[in-house]
Amino acid sequence: MADETVSDTLVGMASFTESGLPFDPVYGPQALEDWDPAAQLGQPGEFPYTRGVYPSMYTGRPWTMRQYAGFGTAAESNRRYHDLIKAGTAGLSVAFDLPTQMGYDSDHKLASGEVGKVGVAIDSVDDMEVLFNGIPLDKVSTSMTINAPASTLLLMYQLVAEKNGIPGSVLTGTIQNDVLKEYIARGTYIYPPGSSIRLITDIFKYCQSDLPKWNTISISGYHMAEAGATPAQEIAFTLADGIAYVQAAIDAGQDVDDFAPRLAFFFVSRTSFLEEVAKFRAARRIWARIMKEKFGAKNPKSMMLRFHTQTAGVQLTAQQPEVNLVRVAVQGLAAVMGGTQSLHTNSFDEAIALPTEKAARLALRTQQVLAYETDVTKTVDPFAGSYVVESLTDEVEEAALELMQRVEDLGGSVAAIEQGFQKSEIERSAYRIALEIDDGERTVVGVNKYTVEEEDKYEPLRVDPTIEAQQCERLAKLRADRDNAEVSRQLDSLRRAAEGTENCLYPMKEALRARATGGEVADALREVWGQYDPPDAF
Repeated sequence: MADETVSDTLVGMASFTESGLPFDPVYGPQALEDWDPAAQLGQPGEFPYTRGVYPSMYTGRPWTMRQYAGFGTAAESNRRYHDLIKAGTAGLSVAFDLPTQMGYDSDHKLASGEVGKVGVAIDSVDDMEVLFNGIPLDKVSTSMTINAPASTLLLMYQLVAEKNGIPGSVLTGTIQNDVLKEYIARGTYIYPPGSSIRLITDIFKYCQSDLPKWNTISISGYHMAEAGATPAQEIAFTLADGIAYVQAAIDAGQDVDDFAPRLAFFFVSRTSFLEEVAKFRAARRIWARIMKEKFGAKNPKSMMLRFHTQTAGVQLTAQQPEVNLVRVAVQGLAAVMGGTQSLHTNSFDEAIALPTEKAARLALRTQQVLAYETDVTKTVDPFAGSYVVESLTDEVEEAALELMQRVEDLGGSVAAIEQGFQKSEIERSAYRIALEIDDGERTVVGVNKYTVEEEDKYEPLRVDPTIEAQQCERLAKLRADRDNAEVSRQLDSLRRAAEGTENCLYPMKEALRARATGGEVADALREVWGQYDPPDAF
């Protein structure tokens, strides 16, 4: 026994990462025997961007602290935005309610009971004007988590800015605009995949000329992860979707270096700290090589995977919710060590209800402590050369590339979606995790271990139940006050554009300027393109 090394002692104790990869108890030089630092790492801000997309990263300034908020009416959300700005947030991130996300007005029968519940209700440019009242749109970067009707909400935002004398050329922000992941994991789609991608490429073209500083898409793995995807699945399926969008834009006649610099990504950050850091580094490296080698990008910005991160809402617990403060701090630190460009930290009470003002402020304070009270911003890529992180980065990259090849073999992301591949893979992972929690193999503090007999009472934020009636009244007044003949003319122009090859955003903007509602715009496109019904819905 005296001659036994530590490694010998730990044989048999190996476990597995979230992606199912072997997690060795001890890592040493042998883990990187065939490792080429020049090829795998490079320098920060240089291809393949493993170490970060900018040379100085956070040593120059910290990431953008972008808190996600939106509930009830536009006026209520506007008050929360002003509170967040006063608390020090540098970017706003808008949550929309389900009717808005699905292209239905608040007075539609399918909107009943959902108005203002999981985000803010925005039915028209009038609501958008209230939402951003008093907020300097030329100075604040705004992210909007909106997908199928992304073009509609973006144009409403632009119209509000123009009304305040702010040209589109200075507006900065991001629309999520990632419809493919809706078919895979989330479900807020409207139109069939082909028509949805056509609308996305129209947005690319429109923003290139009219909103040049706007990030036209945030290709999202977050929702796949929330549905149960492993880290390797998350980046594999997200980057596969990215390939589909890039190819669609090229097929529509655009040069890759004209639109690719405005692409952005959106990932989750879990409590599995080391693998998450490795995941972010692997994702950057894979995307850089795809853009350079597959699509022939020449502009370095086209090869940079810039991403926003949100801490893992699915890992928050309603039991002992204060423990979520610890989870969020760990998840936020993983995102920072992984090199995120912006970060939203979840509030500790989100497993119970919409976050209270105090909980939202604490979530922002978590980021501020990371940025200003720790030393993680004093050097770029602190884990570079780490035996464990470099090894995990290589392994996550290899696993993701294998999954991406399977998607490619099925005909690409859209064809794989239509065959249910990504969805079934994610569902298997989600089922495995649920079984592990139920069996006690996976510890969730406060849920299946370290529980308490009696929870402290907690008073959640409650949405005013009269909001739906208020929004319906606003819609009735809008329809009575506007020029309905002009609205009809502009919606007809939109239908004609959708039937042909004209960019849909120009007639859509004129319809919204005439005060058409989001639901009316979506209905006009439904008439031409139809509405998607997934195969398993039959």
